[in-house]
Amino acid sequence: MTASRTARERVRAELTREITDIARRQLATEGAGGLSLRAVAREMGMVSSAIYRYFPSRDDLLTALIIDGYNALGEAVEQGEAACPREDHLGRWLAACHAVRDWALAHPHEYALLYGSPVPGYHAPQDTVAARARDVTVLGALIADAWRAGTVRLPDRLPAPPPELASQAGALSQLMPGVPDEVVWASAAAWTTLYGWVNFEVFGQFNNVIDDRRPAFDHAMRLTAATMGLTLP
Repeated sequence: MTASRTARERVRAELTREITDIARRQLATEGAGGLSLRAVAREMGMVSSAIYRYFPSRDDLLTALIIDGYNALGEAVEQGEAACPREDHLGRWLAACHAVRDWALAHPHEYALLYGSPVPGYHAPQDTVAARARDVTVLGALIADAWRAGTVRLPDRLPAPPPELASQAGALSQLMPGVPDEVVWASAAAWTTLYGWVNFEVFGQFNNVIDDRRPAFDHAMRLTAATMGLTLP
C-alpha cells in the first residue's frame, strides 16, 4: 500500500508540474485573464473533468502559478545576495536588485502575473504571503545587519516620517528589528523604486528612452542605496 501510494503521489506530482508548465505557456500567449483549465486539459489530451482533480478552479491554478513565481524570484534574490560578503551591505543590496531585474527580464510573463495588472475577479489567498515575503525578507536582513554594523548613515536633510506614520511601520519593522523608523521608511521607498524601475523596463516604458539599461539600472539602485544611508564597507 505504501509503494502504491508513493507511485500515485509521484504521478500526481508529475501531472501537476505538467499542468503548471502548460499554464505558464498560456500566460505568454493569452495573459493571466485568458488562462483556461479546459485549454490546458486539451493540450494535455486530458478530459476537462479530470483536470479539476488537480486544480478545482482557474483561481487555484493561478494561485499555484503565483506561489511558484514568488518562490522562483525569492530564490534568485536569496542566491544573488548570499554570494556577497556579509559585511558588504551595499554589494548585497545591488546583488539583490540585479537578481530581481535579471529574473524579471528572463521571465516577463511570470513577472507580469506577479506585478502587472490584477486579474479580474481574482483575489490572492493567504497561501501566497510566505512566498511573497521572500525577496523583501532579504532586504530587511541586510538593512538590519548594516544598522547593527554602523554602516547606515542617512543623508542630511532627508525628510523625517510624518507623525501619522508612527504607528504604521509595524510589518516592515518586523523585517528589520531594531532599525529606526526613518530608516525603515527609506528602505521601503528604495524597494518600491526597485520594482518601479523593473516594471518600466519589463513593460516597455523605457523603449526609445534608455538604451543601455543595465548601467542605468545599476546607477539608479546606487542612488536608492544612498537614500537608505548604505555606505561602503
